[in-house]
Amino acid sequence: MSDVTPPGWPQEVLPPQAPDWERSAVAWLFDLCPPDYRAHEVLRTHPVVLARFARGHVESAVEAARQGIRTLRADLKGVVTHETVEAAVAAYDREGRRLVQTGRQVAMVESALRGDRWVPRL
Repeated sequence: MSDVTPPGWPQEVLPPQAPDWERSAVAWLFDLCPPDYRAHEVLRTHPVVLARFARGHVESAVEAARQGIRTLRADLKGVVTHETVEAAVAAYDREGRRLVQTGRQVAMVESALRGDRWVPRL
């Protein structure tokens, strides 16, 4: 039971009970964020602050994908073929879904960094 994580826990992050789990969480969170975030000492020294920044970044990316889906057809009408537009919409849709899942994972890691522990229910 020492390596129990909630369903959907990111594979790149060790379980919260494992030694160095926070280090794996920090590395994963930084990988989700713009590279310039690594320059901020507060994000390097306070993982829970980094998690909050990562959550905001991923939420913004989800909204950008949704906005892209809403506006893509009008923005590209007459610029590229209909098939290309539909392929781009499908790409935005896939990316948006991936980002929503990533957002859930960030929330799990952030919760664990705050000290919350997941307990499986029977």
